[in-house]
Amino acid sequence: MTATGSSAGHDASGDEGAAAPVTIAGPDELLQAVGRTFGPTEWMTITQERVNQFAEATGDHQWIHVDEEKAATGPFGGTIAHGYLTLSLASWFLPQLIDVQNISMGINYGVDKVRFPSPVRVGARIRARSEVVSATEIEGGAQVVNKITIEQDGSPKPAAIVESVSRYLR
Repeated sequence: MTATGSSAGHDASGDEGAAAPVTIAGPDELLQAVGRTFGPTEWMTITQERVNQFAEATGDHQWIHVDEEKAATGPFGGTIAHGYLTLSLASWFLPQLIDVQNISMGINYGVDKVRFPSPVRVGARIRARSEVVSATEIEGGAQVVNKITIEQDGSPKPAAIVESVSRYLR
């Protein structure tokens, strides 16, 4: 399997098919993966049900997310996903991009930087690409920063750019 090209400046037109996850043999191979790009994933449609469930889980019931009638006349022309919902989907997309083998566990270690260049309207399709921006040997494995770009079908701007930090232990 091979990695695909960079998502920089990519207009998510919906024409490109999903790539299979790239298999990485383990933490040692990850250390050599800096600069590699992966993806895109399959598309996911953001539903009102998902947004409502996220609102329940977080207590964020702002009308732009959950009041379809009011949001229809608001600044986005309809309800939008929470930025943190979009961010949380980075963890859902990452295993679709990279399949790290020969590890005892993978740990979400946090994020270095997150941006939300454009809102995600309910009904929109999103997908992700990633680039390994750094990889450092740590005791028992590797720490990797993946820049995950969450694209929105038909939008010239990404929905989110997430510098996700993961640890992969032998």
